[in-house]
Amino acid sequence: MSSAEQYIRTEYPVIDSDPHFSRVVRYMRGSDIAAWGGLTVGGPAILLALERIRPAAGPRGINFALGLTTALGFMGGFLFSYQKSSLRFWGWEENARELAKNREEMNARAAAGLPAYGEPTMDEASQAAAARNSKYSALGFAAIPWFNTTNHKYHLSDTTAAKTEN
Repeated sequence: MSSAEQYIRTEYPVIDSDPHFSRVVRYMRGSDIAAWGGLTVGGPAILLALERIRPAAGPRGINFALGLTTALGFMGGFLFSYQKSSLRFWGWEENARELAKNREEMNARAAAGLPAYGEPTMDEASQAAAARNSKYSALGFAAIPWFNTTNHKYHLSDTTAAKTEN
């Protein structure tokens, strides 16, 4: 960890400042999945309601518009749910459930002799660059969706607490 690393004070414990894509998706709550589904269905529902009030397109036009709004709702819903899950990893929202799940996962990985955050496949410099590029990236989804898809050791979390608690 570099000396220029910045720590953000949060109300809840930080689990991981740069969680891997698969962890964020695995740790999603039911409410995140429901929000994702609601946003996926919400766009086409609104479109159909408006089309019923004042028809604007023939059957061909409405089918394309429904497909497009469904796809956009699905992608937007996923990004929303991913961001909500990431906020809990960062300690910005209540995260007791994720904390317990993380502790269990880290204890299992330690017992199996595995690295806490997966086996890195890149050299040190590349790991550091990947971490700098993806840390807190869920805040910039409006500009570009960017996810951490690499295993690295720069997570601003304490894995020793998980090993010693049980």
